[in-house]
Amino acid sequence: MVRLANLWVLHRRMAFRAIILLCLVGAGIAGYMLRDELHEGITIVSHLVTGQVAEAGFGVAQIEITGQALTREADVIRALAIRDFTNTLGLDAEAARLRIEEIPSVETATIRKVYPDSIIVTITEKVPVARWRIDGLTMLIDAKGQPIAPAGFENGELTLVIGEGAGDDALAMITLMNRFPDLNTDLAALSRIADRRWDLIYYTGLRVQLPEHGVVAALEKLNRYNRDHELLARDVDLIDMRIPQYVAVRPTPRDEG
Repeated sequence: MVRLANLWVLHRRMAFRAIILLCLVGAGIAGYMLRDELHEGITIVSHLVTGQVAEAGFGVAQIEITGQALTREADVIRALAIRDFTNTLGLDAEAARLRIEEIPSVETATIRKVYPDSIIVTITEKVPVARWRIDGLTMLIDAKGQPIAPAGFENGELTLVIGEGAGDDALAMITLMNRFPDLNTDLAALSRIADRRWDLIYYTGLRVQLPEHGVVAALEKLNRYNRDHELLARDVDLIDMRIPQYVAVRPTPRDEG
């Protein structure tokens, strides 16, 4: 007993460490063996707490969305990820904001929680610069040429661009065409050809073929010919400007009889 007492006095700190280590190892083994039961218990407690918070008046009861014109409310609601027991205290507003900003038509979004039970979402949308028709679909595109929403009748004032690659170069071509207001009169569409050059298509059926290079010079020449000779009003259905030295025209074919 005396020896044991002496050992305890001399090695008490080491004995405490050994006991604590054994307890930790035992707890770890028990936790591993009961990991499924523990996870289920934590989940149940979490659901109970969340449900109690919602029942206490903090459940999301009202969602107000403002600033949307192109964005569907259903897409915003889906991005918020509101569930039956979602409450304003536990809602991760930052994560929800990032999900909303992944919607193609959304530029930025803010989320404000108004306690006890309301969420206010404010959206700033991307600005459409043109309509892009490809593969039978007509989409609104932003300045980068990215589709942001389906186009509707109310978007008819936006320039229509057609063809593969038209979206990427739309803004530059539209900006250039705005320098020549007379050439924009009765313009139905800008058609991208082989992603290399543009054709101007008019409601009259006239098609103007522009060159791959020297587009500005070609438009200046076309604008001058139209001003001096009313070329666009002539009875022609094709004006070929692909060769810089020439302007070729084709009369509109007429049925004889």
